[in-house]
Amino acid sequence: MDSAGLKAKKNARLEDIARQAGVSISTVSRALNDSPAVRRRTKQEIWRIARAHDYDFRRHMPNGPVGAEATIAIIVPAPQARETRVADPFFLELLAGIAEAARDRKVDLVISHVFPRTAEDLQFAMTTSRATGMIFIGQSSLHDAFNSLADGDDNFVVWGADLNDAAYCSIGSDNVAGGRRATSHLLRLGRKRILFLGDTEAPEAEQRYRGYRLALEEAGAEIDDRLVLPAHFDVQSGEATTRSAIESGTEFDAIFAASDLIAIGAMRALDKSGRSVPGDVSVVGYDNIPAARLVTPRLTTIDQDANLAGRMLVSKLIDTHGGQAISERLETSLLIRDSCGG
Repeated sequence: MDSAGLKAKKNARLEDIARQAGVSISTVSRALNDSPAVRRRTKQEIWRIARAHDYDFRRHMPNGPVGAEATIAIIVPAPQARETRVADPFFLELLAGIAEAARDRKVDLVISHVFPRTAEDLQFAMTTSRATGMIFIGQSSLHDAFNSLADGDDNFVVWGADLNDAAYCSIGSDNVAGGRRATSHLLRLGRKRILFLGDTEAPEAEQRYRGYRLALEEAGAEIDDRLVLPAHFDVQSGEATTRSAIESGTEFDAIFAASDLIAIGAMRALDKSGRSVPGDVSVVGYDNIPAARLVTPRLTTIDQDANLAGRMLVSKLIDTHGGQAISERLETSLLIRDSCGG
């Protein structure tokens, strides 16, 4: 039976799926029950056929949490500059917002073990998922793959950067405005040589860097590529990169870091080198994680409302009935604390 014939049936049978997949009925049954006895590629194809023809295979799957009206899976693609771990402070705040919104909507939440690195991995995650919707934390290098997924009927939303050619729904902060706001504040304080710390291969960090450059251009300040240094989104990388800048003799009187963790690491390096914050160097971070209020001196930072972001992600999955959900950017705000001196 061809694809059109199967689609015409209101209630596709196991026999129909088996015939199209070219396998036995028992193999289809085992695949729909997520049996490890079925090879991954065979299972993926069977699930794809079942989904394509509205076969209610989820009722055959092992039971998940009870009492929920739906299930949302959270998936973190393989990282570029930001390796999102469960213990990452910003991820925890974003997760809290998602969890609260999910509970309010009587939706269960699952953090998936899947770690997609390629478009094929992403396709497998979508076609074999038991979840009714997926939230991807970060685009990594999968932007084109997400665009391809948007052509189908997969229900997903991405936390990440606003990219002009995105065909999928994404939620994120206005990174360009945030970077511009942070840098402009440092310039108003009279700082002349502002170090940017962040890996611009990651979409969000690249946009924060773009805001940094925009602020310098608007102020007529010098743009010196020697002041742009790659740093991963963690304390250790921020400290190592700043220490390297100090040891190489790079002159700077301010730092704009693409994340609070990088900024905290930078302040560690400055302290160990005998430079004071904010006396010698003013520092601004990005994210407003809880630690930003606890370090000494307290860190000036760009705030993006992670709790609101989490609620928006859930709403996009649940409240969009047909068609493509519209991407949205969260406004950012500058929280001035002690690390800037003004």
